[in-house]
Parts: sequence; C-alpha cells; structure tokens
Amino acid sequence: MSTYIAEVLWLRNDGDFVGRRYSRNHLLRFDGGLEVPGSASPHVVPLPLSDASALDPEEAFVASLASCHMLWFLSIAAKQAYCVDRYFDAASGLMEKNAAGKIAMTVVTLRPDVTFSDDRLPSRAELDQLHHAAHESCFIANSVKTDVRCEPVYPA
Repeated sequence: MSTYIAEVLWLRNDGDFVGRRYSRNHLLRFDGGLEVPGSASPHVVPLPLSDASALDPEEAFVASLASCHMLWFLSIAAKQAYCVDRYFDAASGLMEKNAAGKIAMTVVTLRPDVTFSDDRLPSRAELDQLHHAAHESCFIANSVKTDVRCEPVYPA
C-alpha cells in the first residue's frame, strides 16, 4: 500500500470573497518539490478570476489518465522487447451532464502516437494489445467511473 500526497494552497489576498469576486489561482505542491500554478478552468470561472495558463483540475484529470497509460505502455513494450523512441498523446476530456444529471468528466480519449525503432516493430494487432494491456494495468483508469477510451494514432 502506498500513500500519495498533494498540497493545495489558496490565499484570498485582495479579492471580494463574499461577493464571489476572488481569484481562483492557487498552488499545487508535490512530494518531490514540484510546484505547479493551479486555477479553476476558464470554461467554469471567467477570466480574470481564473488563469488560463495555470493547471486546472479537469486538465490534471486528463493528464493523469494519459500519463498513467503511457507509463504502463512503456513498461509493457519494454518487457516485450519493443523499442519505443517517442510517445505523444493529445488526450482530451469531455465534461457534460452524466446519467444522474450531474456535470462530470464523462469521456477521456487518449490518442497515443508511438514511434518504434529496431527490427522488432509491432503489428497493428500487437499495438492494440499493448494499449489494451496498458489500459487494464493503469491505476488511475481503474480508479474512475469515467469511460476512458484509447484511440492510438497509427503510422500511415
């Protein structure tokens, strides 16, 4: 069993809190010392009360799923002796009303584009199996109700 910690720090500063005219900017801190500026999404809280250049929870959610899938994919590919040179994912998440009528991230679509080298290149079926195994192993995908989809980009 492992425990993961993230610190979230928000300070009111000069904002009119009771009037709901306060900044949503905050700081996310992680155990290795990384500090990331955070904010509400400008899709949820209008500018300037949010910050489009900061990480919002919805982006973090999508990135967490994409990162976990990638890490498992790389591990599984290495175990099967496929040499991965590049992995790029333009992942996206759709936020809408779910079946219960609540706003939720209902679909996250991963679009991994993987480049291999050496003589051993996976067939399309083998690449699909690598992604399936990565998805089945991903701790984050196994932790959420969201329909997490994987749509790999295949070489021409």
